Amino acid sequence: MDHYIDIRLRPDPDFAPAMLMGALYNKLHRALFDLQAEDVGVSFPSHKHGVRARTLGDHLRLHGTQARLQQLMSADWLTGMRDHTQVSEVIAAPANAQHINVARKQFNTGSESRAKRYAKRHNILEDEARKIYAKVAARGIELPFVQINSRSTQQRFSLFIEHRKPQKNSVAGAFNYYGLSSNATVPWF
Repeated sequence: MDHYIDIRLRPDPDFAPAMLMGALYNKLHRALFDLQAEDVGVSFPSHKHGVRARTLGDHLRLHGTQARLQQLMSADWLTGMRDHTQVSEVIAAPANAQHINVARKQFNTGSESRAKRYAKRHNILEDEARKIYAKVAARGIELPFVQINSRSTQQRFSLFIEHRKPQKNSVAGAFNYYGLSSNATVPWF
């Protein structure tokens, strides 16, 4: 994780930043999946969290080795997004940077299918299960998210992304095909 690439969204009156970030992140996921890349992490330096202000922002940072990032960018995964983005060169990360874990966070959002499975598992009426799940779904989720299409399952879902507290030391580990990890860190600056 000694190098990075910054990808910034250009302002566009025709598209909301969240829509463009979703398209960009979906393209990145497909590229990481196709390359079977478990050594590229992501961060969102301009992200915000909170019930009213949650957003991934307009800035995606890719982290990895110089060779891997060059390989990723040579895959031309930004096709269709070039007019909407400004992409930096591969740059060495600052030596004095802190480190941060960027991970997927899953929530029980009370979907209809979950309520049905709960009713079946606990031998209760579906209406009862819906009431139970309605309470769960009522709580506000403060993390930013992106709508993603899984390359492996073809399912569309909300991917909630948590930036944990910055720390002094880096933690090595693998990243999934979303550039996220349950424990590995990326430089944070």
